[in-house]
Amino acid sequence: MEPNVRFWITERQSFIQRFVQWTELLDPTNLVVSIEKIEKSRQLLLTNEDAFIHDLEDRRVQEAWKRSLSTVHPDNSKLIPVPFRPAALLPFTAPMIFLSMLSVKSLKSLILPQVSFYTYTTAFNIVNGNASYLLPHLLQMRLNNMLLKKALPIIILTHISAMNVVAARSLEPIRGIEVMDKEGNVMGYSRKAGTKAVKDTAMSRIVLFGTSAFIPEVFSHFFVRTQFFRQYPWSLWTFKLSCTVLVMGLMVPVSFSMYPQIERIQCDKLEKEIQSATEETELFYNRGV
Repeated sequence: MEPNVRFWITERQSFIQRFVQWTELLDPTNLVVSIEKIEKSRQLLLTNEDAFIHDLEDRRVQEAWKRSLSTVHPDNSKLIPVPFRPAALLPFTAPMIFLSMLSVKSLKSLILPQVSFYTYTTAFNIVNGNASYLLPHLLQMRLNNMLLKKALPIIILTHISAMNVVAARSLEPIRGIEVMDKEGNVMGYSRKAGTKAVKDTAMSRIVLFGTSAFIPEVFSHFFVRTQFFRQYPWSLWTFKLSCTVLVMGLMVPVSFSMYPQIERIQCDKLEKEIQSATEETELFYNRGV
């Protein structure tokens, strides 16, 4: 069994014990410990699986556990990259949070710290997440398969596009949005309508950006086989850019037209308090764009 997994299973710690443990694991020196020392510590823990769990008074064993728990992923036994080890979270994110809280002098000073923060924390969450999930395996794969090389950027782009809508409009499913009758009279705030509005808009973004990325790749696949490309290899990027602009020019109105901006919803699908406030069988809400 992986030593780190064995440690956390065996040591059933209370909150206070875990807190003390993490104060040690978050020691910044864990960021500069050499790979050689980590390997020696791991070897020490692997040599006697039964004894060392209970031999925590030994200073050498304590140091071995500290190095192992703070630098090695428990799911795959691989070293965690230095910038994404638990001890790196504070020194990396604290300056970003500080900068994001300063009084804004320009749009640039507002956006850059936020972009840096979310980029870093997203990578941190992925690296330290459960390794049985698909994405960490994708990150570790060598992209030797041509189909995977072409498909993966499209898949990631569509997911990010959808998640951007979900994140930016996260309050709508939580607080609800206005629903109204056909005369425009507000009947209340519906979380169910808010959830549907965000879901439909996210789907339209998937269609927009997914199609806009997919079709140019398909056309480019055939273009590189033409005599014209063999004579002018640089023309691929011009062709690809032109194709992308043309496809997006078509897909923007298509995606915006997938769902009405003012959508209707059956009253019996809404919250009970809204149903009791009207005799209408269907109500309306602004889905947005």
